[in-house]
Amino acid sequence: MPRLYSPFVFSCLLLAVALLNGCATTSISPPRGVASHTAVMRVTAYCNCQKCCGWEYSRFGFGGPVYASGPNKGKPKAVGLTASGAKARRGTVAADASVPFGTVVRIPEYGYGRVEDRGGAIKGNKLDLWFPSHKKALEWGSRTLTVTIWPASS
Repeated sequence: MPRLYSPFVFSCLLLAVALLNGCATTSISPPRGVASHTAVMRVTAYCNCQKCCGWEYSRFGFGGPVYASGPNKGKPKAVGLTASGAKARRGTVAADASVPFGTVVRIPEYGYGRVEDRGGAIKGNKLDLWFPSHKKALEWGSRTLTVTIWPASS
């Protein structure tokens, strides 16, 4: 019986599927030589859905998603892209605007994350963790945790 795919082609196909599904993202780790500190924070969860991210379909469904409220109401919204321009994925964290993009955090029961997003309700000692589905975000809920923080290097 002839082979349909060589091992190399099969490996490439598996890698492509993993990349498209977001499974092969770069791991997040603390920066070397940067001192960490801890803070007690309220940690919530979000996903890309309309309810979590405040978007709706444009009038009559033409033109794709738009902001549902706020100063950008009715303007096109790129669903799944963070405020920093990165694609939302496991490890994406939304934080207050006073926390620089690139700050690494370790959240108990979640792991490492990197601040790449903002949120209208994220003020002060709050973090919002990205999850791949609304169900997973609801399962996380809202927790008060001691978080380790490594500030972004300048």
